[in-house]
Amino acid sequence: MKKISILGCGWLGFPLAKKLIEKGNSIKGSTTSENKLSIFENAGISPFLVNLSEDEETLESESINNFLAESEILIIDIPPKLRTADPNSEKKIFVEKIENLIPFIEKSSVKKVLFVSSTSVYGDANTLITEETIPNPETESGKQLFLVENLLQKDKNFETTILRFGGLIGEDRHPVKFLAGKENLENPDAPVNLIHQNDCISIIEEIINQSKWNDVFNAVAPFHPTRAEYYTQKAIEKSLILPKFSFQKSNIKKVISSKKIENDLSYQFKLEHY
Repeated sequence: MKKISILGCGWLGFPLAKKLIEKGNSIKGSTTSENKLSIFENAGISPFLVNLSEDEETLESESINNFLAESEILIIDIPPKLRTADPNSEKKIFVEKIENLIPFIEKSSVKKVLFVSSTSVYGDANTLITEETIPNPETESGKQLFLVENLLQKDKNFETTILRFGGLIGEDRHPVKFLAGKENLENPDAPVNLIHQNDCISIIEEIINQSKWNDVFNAVAPFHPTRAEYYTQKAIEKSLILPKFSFQKSNIKKVISSKKIENDLSYQFKLEHY
């Protein structure tokens, strides 16, 4: 049995926690919503209310210390949430939150950290992307994720593995719902780089079970039809209005390779979910 703390028990973290409990692990889960505490408890998750802050003085030290206490592994699965930030501000809100969290990790029992990042750290490069590709983030969230990756990996008090997920999909979450009926969508020939929630959970399990620490993995299903092909087919399957693509701007050919995950973890993606 491993003692694991999951910072951010949301769309991915909550089902991940339940799966890890099924496998006999002891799980602490954090949320920023008091309403979810009883839901966590009913699922067998030890619930903690944890609000990270970019301001050290407003951090709730006791709740963070208790959340990390006795755990050997910390999974950080919180999105940057930069939409409310001033786009003209130079303030790195997400980075500062993790900077303030790190001293608590250093003095805790945590020796392994798994940071859920994103393939957005690579920007829109027109090439095959592997873990050897040097990140070049273009979005603010991508830039802050990459800064946090470096912060965690350079800390010698614990070992950090970075897991960069592609576009997240699941039974209750699919981008075609937002694209249905829209017109003049760009990059129809761009390959999709998606990963299903079930694969996300299974890959995290394998990293923990196989002790793959101090590493970086890209996690995208080896399934790359074009945007136009894939989303048109999904709209038909879900009886949605077909999206319409503009072929005037079609220049991004970024493909994320998951060969390392397939080879190093001996992992097989569940392609029937796509």
